[in-house]
Amino acid sequence: MPENKIFHKTLRLMGNRFTISVVSEDEAWAESQFSAAIVEISRIEKLLTTFSDDSQTNQINQNAGIKPVKVDKEVFDLIQRSLRISSLTDGAFDITYGSIDKRFWNFDKEMTSLPDAEAAKESVRLINYNNVMLDTENQTVFLKEKGMRIGFGGIGKGYAAESAKRLLIKNGVKSGIVNAAGDLTTWGNQPSRKPWTISIADPENKHEAFSSLSISGLAVATSGSYEKYVIIDGKKYSHTIDPKTGFPVSGIKSVTIICPNAELADAMATPITVLGVDAGLSLINQMQQIACIIIDDSNTIYTSNNINIS
Repeated sequence: MPENKIFHKTLRLMGNRFTISVVSEDEAWAESQFSAAIVEISRIEKLLTTFSDDSQTNQINQNAGIKPVKVDKEVFDLIQRSLRISSLTDGAFDITYGSIDKRFWNFDKEMTSLPDAEAAKESVRLINYNNVMLDTENQTVFLKEKGMRIGFGGIGKGYAAESAKRLLIKNGVKSGIVNAAGDLTTWGNQPSRKPWTISIADPENKHEAFSSLSISGLAVATSGSYEKYVIIDGKKYSHTIDPKTGFPVSGIKSVTIICPNAELADAMATPITVLGVDAGLSLINQMQQIACIIIDDSNTIYTSNNINIS
């Protein structure tokens, strides 16, 4: 009898490293599934990218303050879900984050001071999810102010991973993983029938794990300041900007979200970093079927009520 094996395909999609894993006894069939998943992720990238003038996202941005833009139902629904998450997180997640004036933020060694509070506030003036007007009947999106921009950097990878997973399951893939640069979704089990497990990286050493979790049937996303940050006057600042103040957030090294859906996991990781430990845990503890692990700048580990790590 042929044995089930895990076949992997890694490539760059949506500007990120994607790894698709499929359990199968037939390598040629697994390859055909990789091809199908890549077509699906590429299709989503074309819809959501801000690097192509003719993408629906850019059409919305180009018409900010001018007129509503009719979009595919898929894009409309994703924007609608994004706005719900913005409301849930009190704006800590906001797809109008693309409106930020990037001249203030260059997270490299040349950045030695923060801008003054007024300049920082001005840099985020156009970030406001309440100014995204949706017309359900006509399926249009309108950004109220000129210069506003939306972008799906905080939710798009998770959405693409979840869409690829749905397609693979429909095609008969009983078990696999779609990993979109660390935002991943799993289904089924390993060939050994053991559940899929994931290691949570130590923020001080990303090649070392401090814990592992069983995640079969679940999605995981991690947002961390340990990859991109600056130190100014002895204090570490993440590359994540608080959309309310215009300043980089500090205090949290990493947030890991575990829930059944990669889109939601992706979207919740950054706002928990913005909200901080207490408010972030309080929010997660009020939600169903979602858990989080937070590591602060002092390496203290916090978990939501419904998760235990060893």
